[in-house]
Amino acid sequence: MRDLTQLENLQLAIVQAPMVWQDVSANLDNFAQLLNQVEQADLVLLPEMFNTGFSMESERLAESMDGITVTWLKAQAMRLQAVVCGSLIVKVAEGDFRNRLIWARPDGSLETYDKRHLFRMAGEQNHYTAGTHQLVVELKGWRIRPLICYDLRFPVWSRDSQDTDLLFYIASWPQARRNAWNRLLPARAIENICYVAGVNRIGEDNNGYAHSGDSQVLDYLGDPLLQANAQLGVFQVELKAANLAKFKQRFPAYLDADHFHLEP
Repeated sequence: MRDLTQLENLQLAIVQAPMVWQDVSANLDNFAQLLNQVEQADLVLLPEMFNTGFSMESERLAESMDGITVTWLKAQAMRLQAVVCGSLIVKVAEGDFRNRLIWARPDGSLETYDKRHLFRMAGEQNHYTAGTHQLVVELKGWRIRPLICYDLRFPVWSRDSQDTDLLFYIASWPQARRNAWNRLLPARAIENICYVAGVNRIGEDNNGYAHSGDSQVLDYLGDPLLQANAQLGVFQVELKAANLAKFKQRFPAYLDADHFHLEP
């Protein structure tokens, strides 16, 4: 195992807000104002499809990787001198649209993760192509894996086989299923022995679905370090590498984990 005691602590900021339905300019303006509240963060997380709301109008709303929203993410990352993440609808090729998470660094470089599990109950699989690969990124020596919303329900895809320190989910998770959200996030932290963040939206979407937020950050025991409840705003917390290292040394259950191979 890596020596986590040598890592700096990670400053995490999560943004919980409503969205203006399918209005990219309004949403980017609103989130830019909220990001003014961020103080000395290393990583800033925005909800799923933060620029449009969770929409199935992929063909009409899709942007390119050179479009307004990716350009905005790069600019915010540079301004904050932090990695900024959120997902949007991206056109990869003709008829190929992705619910794509962007990992935007301050230097302008990017990593991407395409949502693996498409939400069947909303017909997401009819409008988007599922991703096939996990993404693991390093930040200040921390190993971090980003996932999107419905991915939370699938423990095999979420399972740590890569020595993960932080697992996070950005989401548009309805209030009607908030019990699942609030129970599965701690489960993922406990089974993976890592920090977990879940970032959700608030407010009602154009389909009449209410979202209660419940954005939160949990430690490796599944205990809350931060709970946003239904509040609008930016919420920040410090993740301590030494605490994670001590627990993994004292309780190395990861050494007994099952080995498996994920098919694309």
